[in-house]
Amino acid sequence: MILVLRALGVGDLATAVPALRALRAGYPGEELVLAAPAWLGPLVDLVGGIDRLLPTDDLGPPPWPVRSSDGAPPWPVPPPDGSSRWPGPPPEVAVNLHGRGPRSHRMLAGAGRLVAFRCPPGGHRDGPDWRDDEHEVDRWCRLLAWYGIVADRTDLALRRPAPGRVPAGVSVVHPGSKVEAKRWPADRFAALARRLADRGHRVVVTGSAGEWELATRVATGAGLPESAVLAGRTDLGELAALVAAARLVVSGDTGVGHLATAYRVPSVLLFGPVPPARWGPPTDRPWHRVLWASGEDYGGSSGVPTASRWAALPVDRVLAAVDEAEETVRV
Repeated sequence: MILVLRALGVGDLATAVPALRALRAGYPGEELVLAAPAWLGPLVDLVGGIDRLLPTDDLGPPPWPVRSSDGAPPWPVPPPDGSSRWPGPPPEVAVNLHGRGPRSHRMLAGAGRLVAFRCPPGGHRDGPDWRDDEHEVDRWCRLLAWYGIVADRTDLALRRPAPGRVPAGVSVVHPGSKVEAKRWPADRFAALARRLADRGHRVVVTGSAGEWELATRVATGAGLPESAVLAGRTDLGELAALVAAARLVVSGDTGVGHLATAYRVPSVLLFGPVPPARWGPPTDRPWHRVLWASGEDYGGSSGVPTASRWAALPVDRVLAAVDEAEETVRV
């Protein structure tokens, strides 16, 4: 059994797809278990090759009994949540695709073999060193390569979900982000949505249930009907289906942008604090356009993300990027 830890969000899972596929190919006869939040389940199904999801919302003790040298269990096991109980002995191989710190390493203690970055504080002196400036996709591919497992960094596609009840051919505007500094101003998103609608785009505004108010403010400012607000009205599988069948996606540096990359949908992604060289789409895909709040386009020099830098990214520049992205599809 192979256990992979990636207890994070949508973009984190999407950028780990090449590594997960490489593990599937490298251990074809083993059960592949992913420790990740339960709400990611619909997206895990779209990755393919993962046999089971172990619901994991945070880092904690290993989900299996681990005993110290004197025979005493150093952590209370099993965990109180019965859905996360481990069914037997520790896995033969545990893979840390979560991070570099001691907590994630210690959570996998007791596995027959640990595939992870070097972390002496976590008791793991094997593996390559961490690089802060590395693209997230390349980071995990390099980790596996160190252990002799070859991953294809371009293998980012997700399975296409059934369309279900979501509309097709819409332009998705996603103004939210869990990180406030990553948000282009709501009034700019509203102006953009209005201009897109004037051009004949069928615009919908997406987000989580907690972003309903923000999405409504954007839609109202754009003069869109209430039905255009899909924030809180789609689960993750439906959101993936919406993006997969979309005409266009405009979002910040967040999970929806990674879904656009996975489904090769024309997109314009607005980056704030984090340089796109670390989390952006592949640079050889011209239908994904990236604008950075540092005032530079993809590949530009870094800068401190501030409100004034966001203000320097006007609606007209984003619309021009929309034209550039859509033009590559028409050619």
